[in-house]
Amino acid sequence: QVQLVESGGGLVQSGESLRLSCAASGSRFSINAMGWYRQAPGNQRELVARITSGGSTNYADSVKGRFTISRDNARSTVYLQMNSLKPEDTAVYYCNAETSVSSGWAIGKEYDYWGQGTQVTVSS
Repeated sequence: QVQLVESGGGLVQSGESLRLSCAASGSRFSINAMGWYRQAPGNQRELVARITSGGSTNYADSVKGRFTISRDNARSTVYLQMNSLKPEDTAVYYCNAETSVSSGWAIGKEYDYWGQGTQVTVSS
C-alpha cells in the first residue's frame, strides 16, 4: 500500500504562481513514475505533467512553458511548479504514482495510487 499526501493548493490571482508537493510513503514498492492530473467541474480528469524515475517528463500542451514537474527520488516526492497561472487552470489537482511491488510474492505487480486532491483556484 502506498499513501500520497499532497499540499500547496490555494487561491491566487491570474499571473501568480503556486507550487504543489506530493510525498509518497509505504513499503516494498518502487515508483516508476509520478504525475499530476486535474479535474475541473464538468470535465474529465486530464494529465497535467508526468515524470518517470529516470527523469523523463511530458506535459499537457496547455501548460507547456508555464508548469514544471520535478522529483526528489530520495524523498519519494514530486513537485509541480505552476507559473503564470490562468483562470482555466482552476481545478482539483491529483497526484498519481505508478508503482510496482519490489519484494515478496507479488514482486513486479503494478499498481496506480492517487492522492486526495488539492484545490487550485485562479481568479481573473
